[in-house]
Amino acid sequence: MPSQNTLFKTITFSFLLASFSSCKANETPVKQTEAEKPLTLTINPGKTFQSIDHFGASDAWACQFVGNWPDAKKNAIADLLFSQDLLPNGQPKGIGLSLWRFNIGGGTAEQGSGSGIGDEWRRAESFLNEDGTYNWNKQAGQVWFLNAAKERGVNEFLAFPNSPPVNFTINKKGYANNGKTNLAPSEFPKFANYLADVISGVKQKTGITFNHVSPVNEPQWDWSDGGQEGTPYYNNEIAQITKSLSAALIKQNLNTKIDIAEAGQIEYLYSEFNKQERQNQIFAFFDKSSSNYVGDLPNLSKSISGHSYFTTSPYRTAVEKRTKLAETVKNAGLKYWMSEYCILGDNDGDINGNGKDLGIDPGLYVAKVIHNDLVNANASAWHWWIAVSPYDYKDGLVYIDKNKTDGNYQSSKMLWALGQYSRFIRPGAIRTEITADRTDNDLLISSYTNTNGDIVSVIINAGSAAKEVVVKSSKTGFSLKNAYQTSASSDMAPLEISAATSTVKVGGRSIVTVIGK
Repeated sequence: MPSQNTLFKTITFSFLLASFSSCKANETPVKQTEAEKPLTLTINPGKTFQSIDHFGASDAWACQFVGNWPDAKKNAIADLLFSQDLLPNGQPKGIGLSLWRFNIGGGTAEQGSGSGIGDEWRRAESFLNEDGTYNWNKQAGQVWFLNAAKERGVNEFLAFPNSPPVNFTINKKGYANNGKTNLAPSEFPKFANYLADVISGVKQKTGITFNHVSPVNEPQWDWSDGGQEGTPYYNNEIAQITKSLSAALIKQNLNTKIDIAEAGQIEYLYSEFNKQERQNQIFAFFDKSSSNYVGDLPNLSKSISGHSYFTTSPYRTAVEKRTKLAETVKNAGLKYWMSEYCILGDNDGDINGNGKDLGIDPGLYVAKVIHNDLVNANASAWHWWIAVSPYDYKDGLVYIDKNKTDGNYQSSKMLWALGQYSRFIRPGAIRTEITADRTDNDLLISSYTNTNGDIVSVIINAGSAAKEVVVKSSKTGFSLKNAYQTSASSDMAPLEISAATSTVKVGGRSIVTVIGK
């Protein structure tokens, strides 16, 4: 028989247990928090913004060598850049670039060490011989990639020189002296005729016509350090070259459009930035009151090109600059092309360009830059700098051994991050409005309608936690078809979706592309 004290404890415990059970049975369930609910995204196809012309990258400088590598390896690299095919598991084979930039070399490769450019990988051949004749067998590795792009469905090609041919330059080098223009005004027509000759010659050699030619590159920089080919120009010099090039193209019956001005930083396009007579280029070239107006040339593209370098961090400031650019571009009746970017500098501590990194950190950073340029600058084109890199730097989509005849190659998350846009948002797509039912500071979201009716939405999740997202349309009959994800462990891998509920789970620190109809 238990003691009185023990009996009291037993009765008390039984009473408490019964009371707890009664409360448990009758309590109201805890409501799901806002953070736990799926985020609902609503696409509004009726509200549209800019059209998308293309996503691209350039062949400088490694393709001159990699184009001569063993067939299996160079074809595999070309597949990564250009292919629109799917692997047996449904994963895209490549990122489906829709434009390829071809570097017209200045002839520093033929000069060798005498060029003053120490790194032979940054020298470039020229089609032009010293006697003024042409050798269309030059730049063979680059021509191989040009053809490889065409074979894989690329239909837009852009030719660009970093420097005029060394035969024409003032110092007979591919780079300038003391920040002075390295081409005498008397040579501008000669340079223009040369560019037209190259376009015609490459067409005869390959059957490929360059749709675009960009005669100057980052004219604000001095290009005097011998690091690569390059020369600065003033706005009035760019206008004169553009007029000469327009006449040369017309004379040779070429339909190639001229693109200007590849500004080294976007502020040079819309403001009185820090380079006298090299800034405010939208006004300089497209305002009829400007002495450098060229906007009436029949073969000038009604677009302005700039580079996103040095303006991508901090993010809020980057948004402000792009908003100003978009307003100026719109008022001028132009399109904006973001025509060159890779990760440079320390970017306000967000990320540093030094050191090759194949991982997701630079991939996410690049995705944010693309989003900012498309959504806040209303860019109609977005182009990466060097597609193939041999360097210990965040400048490549595909990385290779620095070997001129053979070697290994690796894809980077920067490649696949770009692919989340370039593979699915096709030329002619229109950016459309997409809204969320609540704010989520981890997410950046944009949406596009392709010409075939597919609606493509790209979701960047910078947070570590996965997010459940419902994607719907303001128009009836919308349903999800596919989704693809790039993360630390996946490269544009097919992602499971719920077609019944239009739900997709966006992994932490990932980029997801959702395709609906």
